[in-house]
Amino acid sequence: MEELFDVLNEKGEYTGIIENREKCHKDGLWHKAVVIFIINSKGQVLLQKRSSKKKLWPNMWDITAGGHVLSGEFGFEAAIRECKEEIGIELQKNDLLFIGSSKSTNIKGQIVNNHFNEYYIANKDVDETKLKLQEDEVSEVKWFDKEDIVAKIKNNKEGITDKEGCWDYLVKYYEWRKTKEQI
Repeated sequence: MEELFDVLNEKGEYTGIIENREKCHKDGLWHKAVVIFIINSKGQVLLQKRSSKKKLWPNMWDITAGGHVLSGEFGFEAAIRECKEEIGIELQKNDLLFIGSSKSTNIKGQIVNNHFNEYYIANKDVDETKLKLQEDEVSEVKWFDKEDIVAKIKNNKEGITDKEGCWDYLVKYYEWRKTKEQI
């Protein structure tokens, strides 16, 4: 099934144009994407290892789930869909905490990803050994301690994807959570 995206202008406004993934990435057309981090009651974050078949960042540790927002879809709907498709976790709208948005550009070879990103946190305890992974997207999942992932981020994104912005939002969330726990 061909994925269709709403094309946005450089301000993030809808243009009324709908294009397929290939055209958006070939021509650098702006479109929406979502990033979801699932964090358990121990403060660990669940990350996925990207499949070796992926064009971008194969075999790298990445966000819990994420992807493009399809034409006509809201960001929270894409977040719910992507979690279910990629790692088999069912979320509801009230499971998601919206923590921000950003504009990013990632260029890898002939692929130009111009995104308006929405970032979400879901606080959920999940048994990672029972998840049904989308094999062409994800090779494994693993819980990472907060200190370990923050160290990787600060060490030039050691062993993780270098997606612009998304790791900064995870660090910011951890900082916010620490402040809330001290109150």
